[in-house]
Amino acid sequence: MEKVYIGLGSNLADPPAQVETGLRALAQLPRTRLAARSRPYRSMPWGRTDQPTFVNAVARLDTGLEPRELLGQLLAIERRAGREREGARWGPRVLDLDILLYGDCCIDEPGLRVPHPHLHERAFVLVPLAEIAPDLDIPGHGRVADLLARIDASACAPFVVDARVAE
Repeated sequence: MEKVYIGLGSNLADPPAQVETGLRALAQLPRTRLAARSRPYRSMPWGRTDQPTFVNAVARLDTGLEPRELLGQLLAIERRAGREREGARWGPRVLDLDILLYGDCCIDEPGLRVPHPHLHERAFVLVPLAEIAPDLDIPGHGRVADLLARIDASACAPFVVDARVAE
């Protein structure tokens, strides 16, 4: 079983519910156990800022799935959630699932790069990742907690449901 970290994000169609649906789907993957999950975080869009804010989280899986097999499963979860990949890069999405780390593997193939190439510079990944694995080493970059200390994470905060809206 490999320790795998998955980034989840959504900014369309009830983002908190989409992230929760994604987490439940990860827990149902074959030969896989959902070992840890961060709480959800609200974050500003990255790359293209003319879109709604995101809700993000990170999950740790213990899995017997090979990297390509896992990627196929993640893409299937995204499709079931209504994700269409024809849109603009870094654009709005119903659900986005990214393999951040797959054990100690370094993979650089078309369609699959692990560790995720921008992991070390994105607060919306590092903040929830630091919640569940602050001492995790990102190959070539260092410890999650140290990476987080080097960036501005002010635009990433725990997602809180407004009690007035929830009533």
